[in-house]
Amino acid sequence: MNIYVVTVGQRLPSWIGEGYRDYARRLPQQCSLHLVEVATARRGKSGNPAQWQQDECRRLLAAIPANSQVIACDEHGEPWTTEEVAKYLQTWMNEGRDVALLVGGPDGLAPLCLERATRKWALSALTLPHGLVRVILAEQIYRAFSLLNHHPYHRAS
Repeated sequence: MNIYVVTVGQRLPSWIGEGYRDYARRLPQQCSLHLVEVATARRGKSGNPAQWQQDECRRLLAAIPANSQVIACDEHGEPWTTEEVAKYLQTWMNEGRDVALLVGGPDGLAPLCLERATRKWALSALTLPHGLVRVILAEQIYRAFSLLNHHPYHRAS
């Protein structure tokens, strides 16, 4: 099974890429994590956030691998505990279906992207920088995998 983090933004600070890669490398092939980046909409004096969201949404939707289940990372989604992430991960692995986690740009995800998703996952009640979301997703997928495999990385009570 492959999990794709399909995200807006291509030129982010190096520490974001390093953090993401650190967790992605720890996962085995049976649950591999892949980063798919699309360009951020060109923002200028003309245009508006809804227009930029739609532009990014078209790119995100085109980048979703065929037959993937789509999960949108959205502040209005369901907050999942680590145990719930592990439960979803187990289900996805049992189904053998790839998963695409959509991460919007600075203005979030357009309504069309949210409609395409089968679930919406709120990572935090905080507003997070969209680049940092990649690291959080990679860490939580790794933590969920560790929990399922009784690895000591996850030490919650």
